[in-house]
Amino acid sequence: MNTSVTTSAIQTIPNMIGGGHVAASGGRPQDVFNPALGVVSGRVGFSTDLDVDDAVTWASQCCGDIENHRRHAGRIPMPYRPHRPMVVFLFCLLGLIAMARPASAEVTRIEFTSKQPFGTFRAGDYVIWQGKIHGDLAPQEAIPGIDKAARNERGRVDYSAKIVLVMPAAPRAGNGALLVDVPNRGLANAEMLYNSPRDIPFLFGTLEQGTGFLQDHGFTVAEVYWELGQGADLPSFADGDGKTHYVEGVGFAIVRDAADFLAHAATDSAGSANPLNGAINRVLASGRSQDGRFLKSFLLNGFNMVGNRRAFDGMHVFVSAAGLLPILQMGLGPNSSGADAPTFANPDFPGVNDGPLTIGEITAKVEARGEVPPKMLLVTSTTDYYSLRASLGRTGASGTADQPLPANVRMYDIAGGSHVIVPKAPTCTLPPGRIDWAPLSRALLLHLDSWVGRNAEPPASELMPLEPASGEPPALRAPTRLSAAVIQVPKRDQDGNALGGVRLPDLAVPTGTSGGQNQPQTFTCMLVGSFSPFAATKAERERSGDARPSIEERYHGRDNYVNRIRIAAQDLAARGFMLPEDAAVIIQEAASSNLFAPAPANAEPR
Repeated sequence: MNTSVTTSAIQTIPNMIGGGHVAASGGRPQDVFNPALGVVSGRVGFSTDLDVDDAVTWASQCCGDIENHRRHAGRIPMPYRPHRPMVVFLFCLLGLIAMARPASAEVTRIEFTSKQPFGTFRAGDYVIWQGKIHGDLAPQEAIPGIDKAARNERGRVDYSAKIVLVMPAAPRAGNGALLVDVPNRGLANAEMLYNSPRDIPFLFGTLEQGTGFLQDHGFTVAEVYWELGQGADLPSFADGDGKTHYVEGVGFAIVRDAADFLAHAATDSAGSANPLNGAINRVLASGRSQDGRFLKSFLLNGFNMVGNRRAFDGMHVFVSAAGLLPILQMGLGPNSSGADAPTFANPDFPGVNDGPLTIGEITAKVEARGEVPPKMLLVTSTTDYYSLRASLGRTGASGTADQPLPANVRMYDIAGGSHVIVPKAPTCTLPPGRIDWAPLSRALLLHLDSWVGRNAEPPASELMPLEPASGEPPALRAPTRLSAAVIQVPKRDQDGNALGGVRLPDLAVPTGTSGGQNQPQTFTCMLVGSFSPFAATKAERERSGDARPSIEERYHGRDNYVNRIRIAAQDLAARGFMLPEDAAVIIQEAASSNLFAPAPANAEPR
């Protein structure tokens, strides 16, 4: 069968307004791609606010005297059918919805300066492309200061930003999911969050393959840079004193427009092909810490909508506590207004805890606008309760009772987990936390993708029980302006380990106390948490005055320890919090642990 379509056969589809066809006034078409045939089957014209006004004006007249009304500007009369009210209803409906209404933004050019192989995985060969995305915005966008920024020849406001794609060499060989990762202070997160190996956890910014989890499962990953001074060229303007102000809220628009372009466009405005054209059918976002706050603020402020569709169908938000990201302002640079956060030294730092604190409050505002919120998985570490006021993300600005979670949200606490995992923290008093929560990240991403793609419910939320902070270990106090807020922290067992939550094998079968506070209370040390190992023997414990039972008192040899690790890992796998391959790695590591004397070897070869 010949599936080719000639250029002359491709028609531009007009708007349907007032019962007739009207060419869109935007002056530019968008290709309509037929994924079954692999061809462009038509084009739809981009509309402008004038077209929208015409449609709304016409539709609003449907309830009046139909015979005396005409479409705005008098160009198309409304057909009058006095005995057919259903026709009137349908024409009204078409006038409202049968339009190609774009966002007030546009990707004008995407360019790639580096194209390299990335590796070979279960899903096939992958490549990594690095380059820049260019776009422009209407000066009427709801972004503070954009109306003051310089405009291009079309009267719009330009931006550009770094972009990195890690994708199948044959894009349609992927699983159809685009994972847009929001970099943290200019450093990529996705490979660290999902591909990190167990022995040497990845740090921010890596683009190494690691375990290859994302690629084995067919995900396409886009790193979209958004932050002032960290890969994004934001619009600016000078005030009356000559000071330069940067329109930082454009960072939200950059991520929105890049995600929508990669998922839906055939080409940019200049005609350059979208390398993912026809390969994407769902879009997920991931953000960690600062960028988890980015995603919640993005959603709260209406940036998840592009016309009548969502930019992101699902969001995976890590260790964002109760915070938002205060970039809807005009910063003076050179650093982003979102680079800092409240600390023990500056607990009243503004912007982070000034808006809605709970995901329920954010979702309610989204739904009040008539939007369908994305499906969301939120992950919180034990350290976040002590250092980032995570309890307010459950209770809101007063009281100690958890607010109910919306139906589109699941929330998971990592018992004993640290906000960030680092191999060492030389400026901190105690060894940093060491619980590896990458296995949980991997399992949850697959649940999020299945929830979005197949409406398969993820595991129920798993949270730690809380109690009001007592001062030991120290917890970051509530902001002064939240006078009724109660900071709570996880309840702990006799070893000092948190109760409840998702209990990874390293915490379920402990070799020490995880997730404690570190010292001094600097920005770094308050986030890395701590690990305090148990004594090896009873004698050692008694000499040091440690009340916690020693390794030899807890575990009756290596086999007992390994078996308990195996039980914990298999339980997590059965409940959907760990993949079988990760369980196998953890069990193997336990079997070779140096906590126990090596197994006796045969004296003679056989």
